[in-house]
Amino acid sequence: MRTVTNYFIVNLSLADVLVTIICLPASLVVDITETWFFGETLCKIVPYLQTISVSVSVLTLSCIAQDRWYAICHPLMFKSTAKRARKSIIAIWVVSCIIMIPQAIVMECSSLLPELTNKTRLFTVCDEHWGAEIYPKVYHTGFFIVTYFAPLCLMVLAYIQIFHKLWCQQIPGNTSVIQRNWRTFRCAAPGSGESARVRTGTVTAEIKQIRARRKTARMLMVVLFVFALCYLPISVLNIMKR
Repeated sequence: MRTVTNYFIVNLSLADVLVTIICLPASLVVDITETWFFGETLCKIVPYLQTISVSVSVLTLSCIAQDRWYAICHPLMFKSTAKRARKSIIAIWVVSCIIMIPQAIVMECSSLLPELTNKTRLFTVCDEHWGAEIYPKVYHTGFFIVTYFAPLCLMVLAYIQIFHKLWCQQIPGNTSVIQRNWRTFRCAAPGSGESARVRTGTVTAEIKQIRARRKTARMLMVVLFVFALCYLPISVLNIMKR
């Protein structure tokens, strides 16, 4: 089970669990009460963790696409290992924590009714406060490009090549061997029972390997499609409302 793909999938799940445990309850309370009850510190931490989870999800999906692209389209160029996967996951979290720091800096609590600031927490909001109007537009446009549009384009290109390789072409080191073994098996003498069984087992194992790769590729393409579909509305709204 400790495959490279499974390492990345667990990391992807961890980012989603982070949102569910930390960000979702606060967002639910704010949506119901239209008030931020959690103070200045959590006003910076919760949105920061939410944007980190988005970045981690995108970068993880990008690493999965890159890993599958190398493994299927260019298997001799790059050897994927569990150790490299763990290093990539650490790098993903470090990069995400660094590039999302501006989100924590600009988040501040403010009251919609300043005269009630010292009397009640009602009408308190947690929102971004920028120095000029151009800054949020630049930031959210860059955020959209870096964490959605550019990675999505790269992933789509990678999976198009993977799809073409798995379903339309020979896979280096696999399909040609299957075809050669299958031709040898069909041309073998009827009396060579033991060797025929060995060749049949080899061909069957190689066919199962290709089917497993196709199944994994289909699953990852579904994950990519669901991610692109779910994050598109919020990404577009973040740009439009600034």
